[in-house]
Amino acid sequence: MSQSLAAQLHGAVGEDRVHTAVVVRGVYQPVGGAGSTVMPPTYPIGEKESVEKKYAVHHRLVDGGEPVPVVTVDQEPSQANRVEEALLRARDRERLAYPLFEMRCKSAQGEVRLTSLDFPHRYADAYLRDSLVEGKRFDESEVGQLLRSTTSTDVRPLYERDPGSLVFGAWDSHRKGRWPKFARLYTAFMFGVDPHFVDRRGGRLDPRNLTGAVDDKAKAESDWKFVPAGEKTKGQRLSEIGHGNIAPSRVPGGVTVREVHRQATVSFAGLERLRFGDASPEGEQAARAALAALALAGDRLAFGKPSVWLRSGCDLVKVSELVGLEKAGGEVDAMDVSVEEALAAFHELREQAAEFGVAMSSETVAVEPVPQLAKAIEYAVSQAVDDDGE
Repeated sequence: MSQSLAAQLHGAVGEDRVHTAVVVRGVYQPVGGAGSTVMPPTYPIGEKESVEKKYAVHHRLVDGGEPVPVVTVDQEPSQANRVEEALLRARDRERLAYPLFEMRCKSAQGEVRLTSLDFPHRYADAYLRDSLVEGKRFDESEVGQLLRSTTSTDVRPLYERDPGSLVFGAWDSHRKGRWPKFARLYTAFMFGVDPHFVDRRGGRLDPRNLTGAVDDKAKAESDWKFVPAGEKTKGQRLSEIGHGNIAPSRVPGGVTVREVHRQATVSFAGLERLRFGDASPEGEQAARAALAALALAGDRLAFGKPSVWLRSGCDLVKVSELVGLEKAGGEVDAMDVSVEEALAAFHELREQAAEFGVAMSSETVAVEPVPQLAKAIEYAVSQAVDDDGE
């Protein structure tokens, strides 16, 4: 009888381990078929640089062959954020027992919710620093003091209250003093092989061919004065307030690629570096396995389906995928892992660790933004615009 997933992960992170990592290797094509356009993330460029420079293009060894040009389709931080979003959704649906810091803030646009699975710097984030727990500044609260007690030789406070900081990495760069850095244990990225740039012209055609300008004396966006073409004014062109034509110009048009590759790993050597104070070896092993299972469960929640949507114009369908435990030399012991199996393995392993005194909470700790942060959130929400870019 084959071992359960929990047993496999538990053995894989042991002292006598023969495996190096959990690995996921996937191949994708655009929804609609090979050759369809893919929209990679864009990055700022100089005025004199070509539009193609907006994409991150480099060379990479693919499948052990010669270096080939590739384009970045999704970077490591973005992949981690997608997994965190999936974990939060699972927790909200009561599929996942997981500790959470939760900030809720009222605004004119409705309630704003942020959690420790949203904070960019995770346990070390400024949102937590600038929050209150039962009226106390976070760092002065009991739970804040607990997190502040985390050291490189005892990560139990983070394991208990914010294990995502251990899995996805965290570094406290906002507070004075020297705080431990935690490198990401889960790493994932996506790239397109052999990209060819698609030429596109972007512009706008006004249905009534409006021309003219806007007087700059208007005090509100809805209170503007039309100035006919030919008359002098210090105001804006009609196109700057959403009317009139915009002449076509070159804009990023995406790429076509031979295929898109996705690679994800959970490092066992990285897990091995985590220390749990005076916990027993059995407790440490179970806790490390629980973190591996958490990362795997998050990966399956986010990327276990037959397709994935990354951004506008980047909808990808899975062609093939390998999930397994990698051995020295690169050979992979394949595993058929469902989302439910991964979640069950995580829950089983966290209970095993708790039995040896290394406990992970599943409590939600409510935090409240300090007044100035609440004002900043209110302003940001009122100015928010939809943006599919990165």
